[in-house]
Amino acid sequence: MAELRYMEGVVTLQYDEPTCIGCGLCATVCPHGVFKMNDKKAAITDRDRCMECGACANNCPVEAIAVEAGVGCASAIIYGWLTGNEPSCDCAGGGC
Repeated sequence: MAELRYMEGVVTLQYDEPTCIGCGLCATVCPHGVFKMNDKKAAITDRDRCMECGACANNCPVEAIAVEAGVGCASAIIYGWLTGNEPSCDCAGGGC
């Protein structure tokens, strides 16, 4: 699934590089490879690949990462895949 991308520029992912201690957990747990290790610090490879699952933020021991897990269109797409229903994040109603 690493080739998947979602809507550009809407992800809630926030990363504070100065706080990062270089443990690498974010790169290990991210299912889409949004993070990589670069000179003993994490770096974001492609923010728009983030599906807002929250694994990176939940595993960061110093809270250098924040993301609103389960929000927006990415969550709707995943829910649609899991249920076999048409994804709906209420974009038509202005909810995105």
